[in-house]
Amino acid sequence: MKYVVVLADGAADLPIASLGGKTPLAYAKTPETDALAPRSEVGMAHTIPEGMKPGSDTANLAVLGYYPKQYYTGRSPLEALSIGVDMAPSDVAIRCNIVTVSDDDLPYEQKTIIDHSSSEISTADAAVLLEAVRKQLEWESYHFYVGTSYRHLLIWNRGRVVSLTPPHDILTKVIGEYLPEDPVLREMQKRSYEILNNHPINVERAKKGLNKANSVWFWGAGTRPALSSFYEKTGLNGVMISAVDLLKGIAVGAGMRNITVPGADGSLHTNYRGKAEAAVKALLSENADFAYIHVEAPDEMGHQGSAERKVQAIESIDRDIIGVIRREMDASGEPYRLLLLPDHPTPVSLRTHTAEPIPYLLYDSTKAVDGPSEYSEECAAKTGYVFEEGYRLMGHFTQSE
Repeated sequence: MKYVVVLADGAADLPIASLGGKTPLAYAKTPETDALAPRSEVGMAHTIPEGMKPGSDTANLAVLGYYPKQYYTGRSPLEALSIGVDMAPSDVAIRCNIVTVSDDDLPYEQKTIIDHSSSEISTADAAVLLEAVRKQLEWESYHFYVGTSYRHLLIWNRGRVVSLTPPHDILTKVIGEYLPEDPVLREMQKRSYEILNNHPINVERAKKGLNKANSVWFWGAGTRPALSSFYEKTGLNGVMISAVDLLKGIAVGAGMRNITVPGADGSLHTNYRGKAEAAVKALLSENADFAYIHVEAPDEMGHQGSAERKVQAIESIDRDIIGVIRREMDASGEPYRLLLLPDHPTPVSLRTHTAEPIPYLLYDSTKAVDGPSEYSEECAAKTGYVFEEGYRLMGHFTQSE
């Protein structure tokens, strides 16, 4: 038996008036998924334990079967694993986004945060900007590392885990009350604006109508993680296919192999088909038993507040990932189980994550169950299948519990 997870990050949502009162999952044209739903187990899972923040870090740990309250030590340390940073026990990792704040004459504290991703800036441009910041702000205890797109890393030697606000939680808000309380981190953010706002790359971005990548933003502090082996938990050799450093870091910590797909960049126009083909190849030709395909696009479109583009992302997942997996796996004759789900909701109306339960679809090619007519939040909530402890869904899926 082979196992495939398709993680549509942030795909769950609330009903939207412009979509006729439907959610993006219910509104999107998804013929591949619709063909599976009546033969699948469809239900709900609570991926965010009570009292924990609804981040992709917490939620993806739960989806992979790791109880977040036991294993979670912060988001950034997981990303450090992906980048290859060898953290000391006393180090603190901090996510360093390159964001867009308002380009005006107001003091930094009175500026507004406009875009947490700087128009989904390329890694190449972001690396140049981060180097400009590093040259002026890096010193003995603080070290910057390049990640992917707008997502980068600060390591604070002998640091403290301090409370920091995710930038996607405060879009359109004045930033003053959300700046770090730690004076060094606060000053670094402030000075980064002075370094970046009129950098040649940002001058050119403004001419092209793109948001300036004009400030760093710190969040997600944590200490070195220690995940148990996914193979030891499930008996399966796993691969991770994602453009996001967080997921790559979880894979490193869990002993899974990361697969890099050309053109997979975490954006709306990522290489969906390439991800599916890489998963099939790993399962059928490279001795993998388990493939985790993570797609960031629905989450990004939720943060952008675009119902139309979120629907587009869901339809691309259906056509170019679910469709490819179905055709290739069915043609191979290899029995397989497929799990489709978000990690958490990212409602378009809120532009941030929420902790509500998420809908899942579990298809087994060797047996059919009596499932609903479609895969959506409403249908999933009516089936009676509920995982109150969402991390237990993985054991159910892999038949290891």
